[in-house]
Amino acid sequence: MLSLVQFETNPRLERALSGLELEPAPPDSNLQNRRILFAVAVDEAGPCPEYYAFLRRLRQEPDCLRGCTACVVVDGTTELYTKAAAQELVLAANLAGCGFPGRPLVEATGSLYNQHIQARNLGLSREETYFLRVRELARRLEAFRQPRFRRPKVLMLHASDQKRSNTLALGRAVCAQLEDCCEIRELQLLNGTVYDCRGCGYHACLHFAQNNTCFYGGVVAQEVLPAIREADLLLFLCPNYNDALSANLMALINRMTSLVVQQELRDTYLAAVVVSGYSGGDIVARQLLGAMSLNRGCILPPDFCLLQTAHDPGDAMKAPGAAAETERFARRLRDALLP
Repeated sequence: MLSLVQFETNPRLERALSGLELEPAPPDSNLQNRRILFAVAVDEAGPCPEYYAFLRRLRQEPDCLRGCTACVVVDGTTELYTKAAAQELVLAANLAGCGFPGRPLVEATGSLYNQHIQARNLGLSREETYFLRVRELARRLEAFRQPRFRRPKVLMLHASDQKRSNTLALGRAVCAQLEDCCEIRELQLLNGTVYDCRGCGYHACLHFAQNNTCFYGGVVAQEVLPAIREADLLLFLCPNYNDALSANLMALINRMTSLVVQQELRDTYLAAVVVSGYSGGDIVARQLLGAMSLNRGCILPPDFCLLQTAHDPGDAMKAPGAAAETERFARRLRDALLP
């Protein structure tokens, strides 16, 4: 049975959860080794104080969700704060040892306008679509089993300078810990070779995808997307650019629509190395997990990201405990991927 960890409620959220077999679990209880459905009600001021108290617990007890797998339902009374609440909770829970299947979020904004495409496709009302998606989410959480691979294929993606990058140095150090048991491939997204998504309509995008390309073609369609299709783990190297992913990485994520309309990434893991020159690595990590797990559908293994602060070239590998932290991160990836 799924454990329900809930923060406040509202009538619509209660209706969405009704009929599900859920065992209420207080946020301050022992939550290890459970399948958890987090339910968060958000009003015009954002989540409730108990939600933020739980985030503090997750950050102070980094193993308190070890052995857990979870999904999230967020229900809001306005158009704001639902996605931010979900991303913040998923990152904190993940760093506390919790894994997440791909697309682990069902989000309901106040108007439910964010359900309108699926509602139209299903021939249902927006509220009926929301309730149906919550039931499907609970079923997927109950049925989820981590895929395992005898020799996982790891694709390291970056747009970093070969000589100066702290992020690339850390990424290669992680891969060195994995090369005895994994097939490692490195792809650099060079400036001038990655065009951002044009925003084609769904049917146009599907037409290009069926021909294994997209509107722009080029290196993304010819080399990067095929490599992503074959990968078991996508390792993104993410230097912090003004508290955001770099332009080339974001352009690649946008261009992946032509891949995911034809092939789901539900058996593909996501991991990241995030390096900030000053601060803000958690912001970049939330952006990446939002784009690649909540939206694109990659699995989040426990502790999916290695976070480091380093500015001058070489600082990342010289930081106290850097070697041990790199080894720990690689070991977590091994535990997730290997039989």
